[in-house]
Amino acid sequence: MDTHFGADSSPPPSRWRKVAYGGMQPGYDDNHTDETFLEDMVMNANVVKRNMLKVMQDSVSISQYLCIVALVVLVWIYTLRSTLNENSLLLLDVSLLGSGFIILVLTEEMLSLKRLLNYVLNVSFFTTGLFVLAPIYQTLTRSISSDSIWAVTISLLLLHLFLHDYSGSTIRPSGALKNPNLTSCISLNASIVASVFIASRLPSRVHVFATMLFSLQIFLFAPLVTYCIKKYSFRLHLLFSLGLMAVTLTFVYSLHCLLFVLLVGMLIFVNVVCPYWLIRIQEYKFEINGPWDEAKLCFDITD
Repeated sequence: MDTHFGADSSPPPSRWRKVAYGGMQPGYDDNHTDETFLEDMVMNANVVKRNMLKVMQDSVSISQYLCIVALVVLVWIYTLRSTLNENSLLLLDVSLLGSGFIILVLTEEMLSLKRLLNYVLNVSFFTTGLFVLAPIYQTLTRSISSDSIWAVTISLLLLHLFLHDYSGSTIRPSGALKNPNLTSCISLNASIVASVFIASRLPSRVHVFATMLFSLQIFLFAPLVTYCIKKYSFRLHLLFSLGLMAVTLTFVYSLHCLLFVLLVGMLIFVNVVCPYWLIRIQEYKFEINGPWDEAKLCFDITD
């Protein structure tokens, strides 16, 4: 009797094993897990604990570029009002170009004579092309109303600010590993089109040339200069940014008090409110890692 019972009993199931490509194991479902499955689970392993002061310092780059764009708009307004004549604009262009080259020479460690001559040659071709195309820019939007021009210009500047790469440069600096990304290029093109629209409302060819040269110096080369300053010394970057904010607020206040209040509110929002929000939402971040995660390569496949 006992012998018959032992012969009819089924053999015990094999022990479940955690294998990746073993197929279904007899006696277990395809999605079966045992009690050891969650032993390797890790919670919030990659969550970065951020410091409020550090986040505020990093947000200075955004405020710095907001002030740069505000100064460009101020120059546009003063030029359209004939407060700045063409001679003053040309003097401003030469001053900015010279100071930019001096900063590049003093801050870039890998700047060679060949690269510096390449910069000078590119600027020469760039300036010559602008002077030749100035009459075309002057008559480009003659049939469009000024209200439409300002509406499109403001929209393009907002797009420029939204897509701008605040951590890098629109021009690849020496020693950089990556080229500017697509959104940065779109942002630059939006600022150039906005500059063309404003320049087309100016009365003379020299006005158009000086304004376009100023705008493109700022939108194209200013991010490179500020990137080199930040890379050279973060303390110098903070001092330069604070000085730029003070100058911008002074000129904006002389133009209109409401614009001054609006700019101050934007700077406070960027430098204080947004970092505070970022710190607060870190408390609600929850991340789990375990054996279900995809494998990550520990080497570069391009090597």
